[in-house]
Amino acid sequence: MPEKRYKPEEIVAKLRQVDVHLSQGSSVADAIRKIGVSEVTYYRWRQEFGGLKISQIKRLKELEAENPPLRRAVPDLTLDKVILQKAAWGNF
Repeated sequence: MPEKRYKPEEIVAKLRQVDVHLSQGSSVADAIRKIGVSEVTYYRWRQEFGGLKISQIKRLKELEAENPPLRRAVPDLTLDKVILQKAAWGNF
């Protein structure tokens, strides 16, 4: 059976469904079974996405996409700064 990848918005919706089932008196295992994921997946999702709203999830993903180019830029800028400091050191 191929592994299904859920989008963050779908994960938040499924976590909310579990909350609804729990408030109606279902057990945790039954609620998880109703949304169609394993207990391990549910607890991992709850740890990562629990308490977040869909707009917050979207912003989180945008920031994660923005982060790698910035991480690559920092070493380059640090090297440029060191070179300029060494060049300026002799001029003063």
